[in-house]
Amino acid sequence: MQITRQADYAIRAVLYIAKLGEGQRAATSQIAKEQHIPPSFLAKIISQLSIAGLLQTSRGARGGVMLAKQPDEITLLDVVESIDGPIALNECVNDENGCTFGEDCPLRPIWCDAQEDLVKRLKSTNFSQFASLN
Repeated sequence: MQITRQADYAIRAVLYIAKLGEGQRAATSQIAKEQHIPPSFLAKIISQLSIAGLLQTSRGARGGVMLAKQPDEITLLDVVESIDGPIALNECVNDENGCTFGEDCPLRPIWCDAQEDLVKRLKSTNFSQFASLN
């Protein structure tokens, strides 16, 4: 399993903004340049994060992008799911009828446990934990 490049870019963008400090804005061009994200791709990412309520955007001379919440209120799970949708290691985890073996499948419990562990880890990791790192 691998998160999408778009989710990786989204995480890097949110982290960059979180490191700026409370209430600080960044130009998308600045984020794109410093985080090595194609500008057109970043625009789509910023839009999705804004719709998800994680970022605020404003136009004009004093415009830019800023966090819509405190860094400790934004988790890795929030960002990944706002870009990629709900995490699903296997289709049977979220839909037990998706497996042809049904309840007799010996693998489904393993997939469910692994997904639960991953979601728990991403949900317990917030951006305030990284914001002070350089």
